[in-house]
Amino acid sequence: MNKKLGHDAIYDARELGVPRMLLLGLQHLFAMFGATVLVPILVTGYGLPLSIQTTLLFAGIGTLLFHVCTKFKVPAFLGSSFAFLGGFQAVANLDSGKFAAMTGEEKLPYALGGVVVAGLLYLVLALLFKLVGAKKVMRYFPPIVTGPIIILIGLNLSGTAVTNASTCWWLALVAIAIIIVANIWGKGMVKIIPILLGVVGSYVIALIATLCGAQLPDANGVMQPLINFAEVHSAGIVGLQKFVIAKFDVTSILVMAPIAIAAMMEHIGDVSAISSTTGKNFIEDPGLHRTLLGDGLATAFAGMFGGPANTTYGENTGVLALTKIYDPRVMRIAALFAILMSFSPKFDAVINTVPTAIIGGVSFILYGMISAIGVRNVVENQVDFTNSRNLIIAAVILVSALGFNSLGGLTFQVAGVSITLSGLAIAAIVGILLNAILPGNDYQFDKVDTETAENPMNMQV
Repeated sequence: MNKKLGHDAIYDARELGVPRMLLLGLQHLFAMFGATVLVPILVTGYGLPLSIQTTLLFAGIGTLLFHVCTKFKVPAFLGSSFAFLGGFQAVANLDSGKFAAMTGEEKLPYALGGVVVAGLLYLVLALLFKLVGAKKVMRYFPPIVTGPIIILIGLNLSGTAVTNASTCWWLALVAIAIIIVANIWGKGMVKIIPILLGVVGSYVIALIATLCGAQLPDANGVMQPLINFAEVHSAGIVGLQKFVIAKFDVTSILVMAPIAIAAMMEHIGDVSAISSTTGKNFIEDPGLHRTLLGDGLATAFAGMFGGPANTTYGENTGVLALTKIYDPRVMRIAALFAILMSFSPKFDAVINTVPTAIIGGVSFILYGMISAIGVRNVVENQVDFTNSRNLIIAAVILVSALGFNSLGGLTFQVAGVSITLSGLAIAAIVGILLNAILPGNDYQFDKVDTETAENPMNMQV
């Protein structure tokens, strides 16, 4: 082999040998790990007990399914999507109709039902892309609609970040500081995985503080160690995941489904970034309809059995850019590693010992960056806010989401069934309708213009 690692593009990793391929797969697992396991931790914090084991299992299975759908051509890893955090939180807070008397554990299957339907919407868009072409479809989802929706996903979650961080402000600030330092001054892999480093670094400091006797009051006011290993000792080394079968309700579907709009737009940007990084046009071959099909099936399959929505991961795109090894086989190795890790309850228990304050500190940056991605979406597409049409659409979207969220959404009766629309759902519906109705929609989707630089923080939505 005459190619120089890290300098020359390698499209067939088999020439590196099996040991190197396994190490490369572990590297991709390491890159996606922090963000992927953070989602079930955050959702559990909302009161919905989402399993880390199940999340890892369906991240692995979803990645393999995506590769089948894309003819094994696209070097992408599918991990947990942050976009749907707001949806999970909204379902957790539902207190009308049938949801009024439900516990968080009882609400979780309905949230997952919404994830399933959101995944199926990907398939609808994939079919439309195949039948009528991307330009005609994307006219209904211009940046003036998708940008503000993405902004709102982060803003709606901001209160949770503050609440969690307030349980121990000094520890939250440590997590924030590590993430900032890693992202701004880090080099190589350090710059690619700042979230993971923030969690691990602050956890080590919390562990040291625990050994020195640091304590915090629990929900009942009883003082407990900063990190409590009680459940770790009782957890088995090997065991099956906790599967939760999805249930379907109009209210939870209407909470979750509109979020798919933002997630699908980010998917297109991610595929474009992978294309730009590898020098291959995956938008044309195997085509956006196939990548959307793979992402949608992975999301629907995960939701059906207890996992969160999946999405393509910018962290892994960053690793591609760093190593210049573009063989999709490496991603599939990472997927197999994720599946293997999903069979360890003890590992799950260890992850669940992460203090709430660390989650709050990470969320401070994470939720803010989700909103920042929405701002970037608007800026990079040069949306003209001197245009009254654009100003009205953005204004109505923002006020609809924040205003109706402050009221707990909009509840109404249809055929005796109580239906609640979240603020984000109302905003998405109103935004799409206004964009379709108001004259002057001159947005033209250009496959070349979708190429975006991969986000080293990967606050993917």
